Amino acid sequence: MYARTQNDNGTYNTRCLYCFMTIASAVETPEEMDRLEARHVCPEKALAQMSAERQSHPQHAVN
Repeated sequence: MYARTQNDNGTYNTRCLYCFMTIASAVETPEEMDRLEARHVCPEKALAQMSAERQSHPQHAVN
């Protein structure tokens, strides 16, 4: 999920809504924004996914 805003000069900015990192600024086309957003590896989203996986597969104690 990303928030896109348009600048006064017609370019765009995009920000990740998970980690609030600015992914790109002054991008000229929506296609370029799509490409840049696809390359973003969000640390917050990855951490949330890992946590969810651990909760769904609890480790069993070995006796």
